[in-house]
Amino acid sequence: MKFLYWVVAFILILIYGCQNPENKPKTEEAKMHIHKEIFGKVYNQDIYQYQLTNPSGMKVKIINFGAIVTSIIVPDKEGNFNDVVLGFDKLDDYLINEPFFGPVVGRYANRIANGKFLLEGKEYDLATNNGPNHLHGGIINFSKVIWDAEEIQGDKFVGIELQYLSKDGEEEYPGNLDVTVVYTLTDKNELIIEYTAKTDQATPINLTHHSYFNLAGTSGKNILDHELFIDADKFVVVDETLIPTGELRDVAGTSMDFRKPATVGSRIAEVEGGYDHCYVLKNNSEIKHIAFLFDPFSMRKMDVYTTEPGVQFYSGNFLDGSLAGKNGIKYTKNFGLCLETQHFPDSPNQPSFPNTILRPGEKYEQTTIYSFSINQD
Repeated sequence: MKFLYWVVAFILILIYGCQNPENKPKTEEAKMHIHKEIFGKVYNQDIYQYQLTNPSGMKVKIINFGAIVTSIIVPDKEGNFNDVVLGFDKLDDYLINEPFFGPVVGRYANRIANGKFLLEGKEYDLATNNGPNHLHGGIINFSKVIWDAEEIQGDKFVGIELQYLSKDGEEEYPGNLDVTVVYTLTDKNELIIEYTAKTDQATPINLTHHSYFNLAGTSGKNILDHELFIDADKFVVVDETLIPTGELRDVAGTSMDFRKPATVGSRIAEVEGGYDHCYVLKNNSEIKHIAFLFDPFSMRKMDVYTTEPGVQFYSGNFLDGSLAGKNGIKYTKNFGLCLETQHFPDSPNQPSFPNTILRPGEKYEQTTIYSFSINQD
């Protein structure tokens, strides 16, 4: 009997010990959390990686070099967590980062024709780093600078506020441009990106986030089987160097039409070079749902919301397998895709496009949300 007593007592200790509120591992996991660690050095300065974690276990990792999102880790239909953005394991690989894995790019995301624009009677000559054109702000753009970082936290969110002063003449742009980007992870599995900027001289500005998404994670699958929806009736027609012709063409009856969800690969062969086009969004005055991406393999879904007038859909056409990414994975063509919320390409040279000139006394504001879920339907 004494032996049976001790067996029962031991079982009760195990049961109630696991339920004891003093044993707090699960409680700690259930909190919004920020973890900071050194990721490497640039220009003899420490670069930090900030891991944001929410109660459901979603993690977003961000470094203050380039304001780069290095990881977004979310569950699949089985509850298995995996990283759904392309990138690198080491800081050194991000120093070049020509594919622009995960950063904020600017001053002007996308292309400016021939690296030139006219503003207030003066012509500005920018770097031509994409064939004959200027791309994503030039050689040393916002993806290759160190940002000041400050942690923010609340009951239902954690985040990082990043600030950078782009000085007058940097990459030949006019004006001192003070930029702030806030990444916030919520308890609803949302990554919210809020941009603000002020300037002391008129200057073009077009900021965007440049993650390559693959909702199948590190399974080795590409994104051609991902289903995509884009709520846009028109797209920006471009020439052979991807500069707008000025025409905004209806998507109806073309391979550009994603108003009904379709797989990325279903019509990509009909698009010369693959998708690298800006879609004209509806009702751009307020935040709105503009797109979703769905992977039928993992059942992961990503909904996209933005205040911007356009979204650049890029299907990873220039990935060629020469880059070894996380865990040594070769990033081949169409291994990831971008949904870059932004203004239209070459807007400073296109008077009919929405305005991208920021002037003293004005405030640039933009919000984009990437929301992650499991679609079991």
